[in-house]
Amino acid sequence: MTLYTHKELKKYYSIHEVAAQFGVAESLLRFWEQEFPQLHPHKAGRNVRQYAKEDIETVRTIYTLVKVRGLKIAAARQLLSKNKDGEQNIAEAISKLKDVRQQLAKLNRSLVVLDPTLEGVEWDPPKPEADEEEA
Repeated sequence: MTLYTHKELKKYYSIHEVAAQFGVAESLLRFWEQEFPQLHPHKAGRNVRQYAKEDIETVRTIYTLVKVRGLKIAAARQLLSKNKDGEQNIAEAISKLKDVRQQLAKLNRSLVVLDPTLEGVEWDPPKPEADEEEA
């Protein structure tokens, strides 16, 4: 039996893999299963949890609400049940923004290597012209 470790080829992820991805304890994921009815990973023999991509997106949303935004469990549960799609979009946007930030930092380091005089220079966004503000 071949073990597929490439993330795009896997159908299910173990609780250990999901916990490592978010930097949380496995027990926290089990607790979230009890608190959030939207989170229900497949359970194989001997109750081994198997998380599909949809389950991981739900975990990402819960993580964003509870850990990043600092909401209480009850508030996160209520928000998730009312506006699941919107919260998932916010979680995805935050994830993409973090990726962009890392890419920009990498580009900045590359610029400093090319021109050491740029080290420590702060880049300010261009300010709108006075005519643009009035429009």
